[in-house]
Amino acid sequence: MKIKRLFTRAGYGPYEKIKWEKRKSEIKNPDGSIVFSTDSVIVPSFWSSIASDILAQKYYRKAGVPKDKALEWTKFVPVSQTILSEEDMVDDAEHDARQVFHRLAYTWCDWGQKAGYFDSEEDRQAFYDEICYMLAHQIAAPNSPQWFNTGLFSVYGIEGPAQGHYFIDPDSNEMAKSESAYERPQPHACFILDVKDDLVNEGGIMDLVTKEARLFKYGSGTGSNFSRLRAANEKLSGGGVSSGLLSFLKIADRSASAIKSGGTTRRAAKMVILDADHPDVEDFVHWKAEEEYKVACLAAGSGLLNHYAQAMISAIEDMGVQDENSYLPDRNLLLGKAIRQALDAGIPSSWIHQVLTYYAQTGRTPRMPQYNTSWESEAYNTVSGQSSNNSVRVDNDFINAVINDLDWKLIARTTRKPFRVTKARDLWNEIAESAWFCADPGLQFHTTINEWHTCSADGEIRASNPCSEYMFLDDTACNLASLNLLSFYNFETCKFDEAAYRHTIRIWTLVLEISVVMAQFPSKEIARNSYDYRTLGLGYANLGSLLMVMGLPYDSDNGRALAAALSAILTGEAYTQSAIMAREFGPFARYEANRQSMLRVIRNHRHAAYDAAKEQYEALSVFPKGLDSRSCPTNLLNAAHECWDEALKLGEKHGFRNAQVTAIAPTGTIGLLMDCDTTGIEPDFALVKFKKLAGGGYFKIINTSVPPALHALGYSDSQIKEIIQYALGKGTFEGAPGISRQSLIDKGIPNDSIDRIEKSLQNAISLDSCFSPSIVGYDVLEKLEISKEEANAPGFSLLSRLGYDEKQKKEAEIFACGTMGMEGAPHLKSEHLSVFDTATPSGKKGSRSISWQAHIAMMAAVQPFITGAISKTINMPNNVSIDDIKGAYLLAWRSMLKSIAIYRDGSKLSQPLAALTPGSNLIADSIIALQSDELTSEDISSLEMVPTGLAHKSIEPELPGLPVAPRGVRRALPNRRKGYTQKAKIGGHSIFLRTGEYEDGSLGEIFLDMHKEGAAFRSILNSFAIAISLGLQYGVPLEEYIDAFTFTKFEPNGIVSGHDYLKMTTSVLDFVFRDLAISYLHRYDLGQIKPEDLIATSTQSLSAKVPNAFESGKKHIPIKKDTDIMLIREAKQKGYEGDACPVCGNLTLIRNGTCLKCETCGSTTGCS
Repeated sequence: MKIKRLFTRAGYGPYEKIKWEKRKSEIKNPDGSIVFSTDSVIVPSFWSSIASDILAQKYYRKAGVPKDKALEWTKFVPVSQTILSEEDMVDDAEHDARQVFHRLAYTWCDWGQKAGYFDSEEDRQAFYDEICYMLAHQIAAPNSPQWFNTGLFSVYGIEGPAQGHYFIDPDSNEMAKSESAYERPQPHACFILDVKDDLVNEGGIMDLVTKEARLFKYGSGTGSNFSRLRAANEKLSGGGVSSGLLSFLKIADRSASAIKSGGTTRRAAKMVILDADHPDVEDFVHWKAEEEYKVACLAAGSGLLNHYAQAMISAIEDMGVQDENSYLPDRNLLLGKAIRQALDAGIPSSWIHQVLTYYAQTGRTPRMPQYNTSWESEAYNTVSGQSSNNSVRVDNDFINAVINDLDWKLIARTTRKPFRVTKARDLWNEIAESAWFCADPGLQFHTTINEWHTCSADGEIRASNPCSEYMFLDDTACNLASLNLLSFYNFETCKFDEAAYRHTIRIWTLVLEISVVMAQFPSKEIARNSYDYRTLGLGYANLGSLLMVMGLPYDSDNGRALAAALSAILTGEAYTQSAIMAREFGPFARYEANRQSMLRVIRNHRHAAYDAAKEQYEALSVFPKGLDSRSCPTNLLNAAHECWDEALKLGEKHGFRNAQVTAIAPTGTIGLLMDCDTTGIEPDFALVKFKKLAGGGYFKIINTSVPPALHALGYSDSQIKEIIQYALGKGTFEGAPGISRQSLIDKGIPNDSIDRIEKSLQNAISLDSCFSPSIVGYDVLEKLEISKEEANAPGFSLLSRLGYDEKQKKEAEIFACGTMGMEGAPHLKSEHLSVFDTATPSGKKGSRSISWQAHIAMMAAVQPFITGAISKTINMPNNVSIDDIKGAYLLAWRSMLKSIAIYRDGSKLSQPLAALTPGSNLIADSIIALQSDELTSEDISSLEMVPTGLAHKSIEPELPGLPVAPRGVRRALPNRRKGYTQKAKIGGHSIFLRTGEYEDGSLGEIFLDMHKEGAAFRSILNSFAIAISLGLQYGVPLEEYIDAFTFTKFEPNGIVSGHDYLKMTTSVLDFVFRDLAISYLHRYDLGQIKPEDLIATSTQSLSAKVPNAFESGKKHIPIKKDTDIMLIREAKQKGYEGDACPVCGNLTLIRNGTCLKCETCGSTTGCS
């Protein structure tokens, strides 16, 4: 084959005009600990830090690279393009991007040359140069397994023991077993495995588990349709009945959860599919939702068990552990009460007995781990179903049965006779309800999938890969690659370069075809089928960014027409290249048997490109949305027509080399490697982003798509500057409303601290974060009489402490830090807001987002031109109903989608409630207000009490790791606790006040003792202290006691000595609660002496320096959950999901197809 050059010139190498630089790559956890670090990473200077981090952390080979071959790549490029090549070489490992580019390109060239794909050495070199150029310029990238495995043997000679793989010898067309782990790489990301109703034989259940393990090890994902397995209670041949489908699904799930993808940190990726007529389908539908419920039970139950154990042990200790009666509930009344409460809460009596007996014998509490609902927690690890995406396969018969409210027969697997009959709508409702609860299962539309099947003579398509973009016959594989659409857009001419796009499609179709030749496969069946059908999965990324820079709303006819045209060109050009290869090397082995169905599908694709009438389509029951010529750019429309005309013409004459050529993958990790802001056909997730600096840290920047979009919409440079400043903030207090530089100086903040604060404003999302102790300075805080303990307490706000109210803070924050969004921006016309809509509301004032209907409409525009399918999640807001989900499913079917997966915001327990957008759900807002103490005891004191019988039904952990005791249950103090002792004299009578505190510093008990008084008074005072302590432990706010007992008057009273702030009291109780108010609530207004009065040696009074330092009155040191909520909400404002990455812990996960990916470390739950 002749290889044309477009990006490179013969003899000038692939890296002409690229500047290379050495960087340090480091990925950190939120606590600052290092996840990954290396000091020498050589990449193009225009690569972002996250792209170089991905390459260094995930794709560099870190062992086995021989020194004599590490610089082999330098022989293939001009000397001028080898700069830095020998600097800081890493022993045994790759450290230079050019090493990786060479490893891939050389291997493809080598195998391509062996298979005769190049007419001459010049064509081979042109292919090499073009590939290296595109990799370096982030124009295209193959799927992750290629980066992991390709070239390890060909370039470095790395070998390893065979892993049970097979391949087809192209010379003899015979099956052969691999003798090395790496001589032939496993470059395929997507597999579909068949599974038979057999336990241990080849092709059966346990054989499937072994094959999956082999795939996961090399970084691939797999899917299977389990509908052949017999249902629960179906008869076995040897007598007895089957344990059912789910028992085996759980075995495979546990195996997958133990294997890391590619030997790195990505979890295994798999898809589990079941036909809607399987007798176990209802159990399958409920499976994940019930497992999520188990996680909630583990989290809540472990919290309750810990709570009641502490309560019982505290009761024993209060009576005295040496007293045998303290262990007997009929003699220890507090213990009896604690046990009764535990029993009423459903705690098993046998467990209560174990705890008490163990404590009596050892003096210790049993080991009682406390579980939480975070995704990577032990609770989720304990339950099943967490390693797969689940889908139900439905055909048109089922959909019509739902529409017409008909019966639905569930068919036995062994007899193929009706096993049970249900109502189709009942099953439909159960599917939607489960998806509402836990985002699974999705739906795959069996009839539509098979009406677009190119090889229907060889059987039905029954399954897909984990992300649903690859759909083909069982026991086949597909290797993926994606093109960065934004790299083809000319910002000067504002045109999309369709010629460069088509050239790139041709080159990468050849790359994927060569990958079939060189590949090894995990079973004989997959090796044979993948070689015979040669399915490819070329796709694209960054569609959302491209639409924005062109000034086109994602939810618009023009936006959808552009996406459709690009998809039509992608598949049309790839099939044209496939037909050219068929002319040179022959069509795929099973083409002749499937020629009729293949050409029918090609004609239907072409009809869609010409937006043909329904009657022109062949053998379709659901019709596609054709390419809208009125809304499509003329150059792309013409290119789409040319591609499909040529594909059909050449295909009819020569056939096709590949049964499938395209699929829209989630492009998670490789999307980050190409510096794509958006993945697949997803829209953008935020308008202001935080980009990692090469030297560490982050900087706040407007989404790179925004300025070009504003230019395209006709705004002037000065207007654009103001709009961007509105989103990013002005980064100064000069002219700020609410909080000015002078007001800060007046409150005691020196100029040098304000300078540091203003510097931090440049990259801040919130104002409070700029007033942290490390920025303001502990010396400044000390002068303001703010202790280190108070300043470092979670949720501490210096601005609130200085007396600024929330309105002032908010106004100043918008001015200095920006809105993080475009809504309300100066000059921006309302009709242009839709251009900047994101997947979820963007920024602090964001209320707009792309509707779920628009997501489905975009998929409907693209799907008619993709031979596989589209990996995409339909994002739905938290407040959608179950009927909305059913509506989305039905709309997807009518729109001719092949599959649909939905994610309702907040539907997973692992997503903290605080991750929901404030204001999107009133119930959630109320719960969060209670959780974070924004809704106080006074606010709820007037509300009607919940009936006792319902109290235990609402017990749940409020955030991962923070289970709480139910209302009305005593909160046990820790066995070893802090507090203070205050000695004073009232009218000559000594009093001792002692306190006991919880771990968070809140008051939990008091002890009172007075000397020189009669035994009766001392006993009454002691009993009073016990009563107060019990009230505090049962949740009575300290403020209530202070209001009730201050200013009470009885003897002894009068002058107080020995206390810093109190010099006069009306009674003992008045003294006690004034002291507690000052100590725990910062109520200095109840003391005769103020803190500033105690600074007698100061040259300037505190009041002069900080007149409002204590105006906020009440000292508030919230516990950790406040900080969690603030961090989660801040992450949501940045456009992230609000979940913590299970690998690096950062709150930077974004939706990625049907999966999630981390913007910090690049980890993804998918398989690309």
